[in-house]
Amino acid sequence: MTTDPDIELLWREQDREPRPGLSVGRIVRAAIEIADAEGLEGLSMRKVADRLGFTTMSLYRHVPGRDQLVDLMLDEAYGERPDPPEKGQGWRERLEAAARQGWRLRRRHPWMAEVRGTRHLPGPNAIAHFDHMLSTLADTGLTPSEVIAVVNMLGRFVDAEALTLVETLREERRSGVSEQEWWGAQDALYERLNSFPTLSRLWEEGGWDHPEDSFEFGLRRQLDGIEVLVHERDESRDESSSCPECGTPLEPAPSGRPRVYCSRACQQRAYRKRKTG
Repeated sequence: MTTDPDIELLWREQDREPRPGLSVGRIVRAAIEIADAEGLEGLSMRKVADRLGFTTMSLYRHVPGRDQLVDLMLDEAYGERPDPPEKGQGWRERLEAAARQGWRLRRRHPWMAEVRGTRHLPGPNAIAHFDHMLSTLADTGLTPSEVIAVVNMLGRFVDAEALTLVETLREERRSGVSEQEWWGAQDALYERLNSFPTLSRLWEEGGWDHPEDSFEFGLRRQLDGIEVLVHERDESRDESSSCPECGTPLEPAPSGRPRVYCSRACQQRAYRKRKTG
């Protein structure tokens, strides 16, 4: 098996109980405490070492650097397990619950949304979270690529909402002024908005008096759109009752996902065609 030191660090069993001395688990938990309070911009190996009462160099014997530490922190946060889904829930309820779990994690740990870029290695807890979200859609009739695309889309939405929290907290820490206080003091701006008719009308009609919760509104609209796609696939599936490889009428599946091919042989032939395609 190919080995990679960063993967080995992420995927080995970390200590979960406090122990005397320095360990990867203690370093990660201290780093999360700092990032929760100060954001990722306030995180450094030196601060973690100071919090634990060790030298910075002693941390590097356990964690090679800040990037690897952030990956470990992410996986530790994803280890905060969600409540198991209730029996009988449909795909929408289970997907919504998974998205809300991701939102709660980012409310507790806003820095999670600050981890940008496409080359952060996932650990076992992050993969388990992703796998769970995929499982909510696996039997809906969406194609495999659509299942992955939907989960990625919903994940990006949750991160985008959480990033707004991060930016708000960052500005409040920097200025010492709350978001509400800052916008409430912008009279010079509001005096210039009367010349914009649509904005003015919506203001006068109370559009900003009771604003929609952006996460709740966005999550509902995302789920509504996904539901339309699932319904479209259900209708297509009902219309297609023959094997796409040989044309043989398909027998109804006793359980699970409906059959696409009439036999394993037809499935393998179709797979080979795609590979040589």
